[in-house]
Amino acid sequence: MKALRADAELWPRLSEVEAPPAPRGVVQACHTAQHFKQVERAVSEGRGYLDADTTVSLHSLDAALRAAGGACRAVDAVMSGEADNVFLPLRPPGHHATADRAMGFCLFNNVAVAARYAQSRHSEIERVAIVDWDVHHGNGTQGIFYDDPSVFFFSAHQYPWYPGSGTRGETGLGRGRGYTLNVPLRARTPAAEHCRTFETALEEIGAKFRPDLVIISAGFDAHAGDPLGQLMLEDEDFIRMTRAVKEWARDACSGRVLSCLEGGYNLDTLGETVRAHVRTLAED
Repeated sequence: MKALRADAELWPRLSEVEAPPAPRGVVQACHTAQHFKQVERAVSEGRGYLDADTTVSLHSLDAALRAAGGACRAVDAVMSGEADNVFLPLRPPGHHATADRAMGFCLFNNVAVAARYAQSRHSEIERVAIVDWDVHHGNGTQGIFYDDPSVFFFSAHQYPWYPGSGTRGETGLGRGRGYTLNVPLRARTPAAEHCRTFETALEEIGAKFRPDLVIISAGFDAHAGDPLGQLMLEDEDFIRMTRAVKEWARDACSGRVLSCLEGGYNLDTLGETVRAHVRTLAED
């Protein structure tokens, strides 16, 4: 991103890696074959909308496969020691994509694909924690892992807001009960209260779940200046939450963190917020 490249101190410390496309089988570990074919068909036919918000072009499938593939490449990088942690400036985002439906600008669920890839390709990874701080609830991610105790899904989001899910009562199903934690926040929640609530939730999760990998659904539309949300976070608050996640990951899984870009729609603020986040990830 432009703001990162303009940072003469930070940029030389980073390694830039091109995202490979994810194979169909890797994507279908989280999505149905029918869903994959629907996206494929819509792109090939040049059909504009998969739902009211989600448009495709002739290059959308390639972009979506590279977004998911980049998340998998990031898993390999942290597992091999090539990187301590990774930030992925992905487009399209992913956390609204369910197992069988594209929605909310999302075609494939990048963080879900990365979690399943990590578990299937790396024997050291049994338990994955997904931390979603996007202003919108990550309904797709929650649904994919709702009955799975090997993946803990935590979302702090504005409620009620799109897509209408993410209540406190949504805690998982069957063997997965207790492995979903939603923290719905009212519009204009003060940033200090938001951050304290977030940190308390991480402590609560950490008391019963020790992940082998932590993945952040890093939506920056919870920023006070974002047009699609009504939460009040500023750059320093994202720094605080990033440090909290890093501290948890350092204690639990040797600091293995992937951060995948989700929402963020104010182009006047997004670059600087991402830079603050990446600088914090890069801290020793």
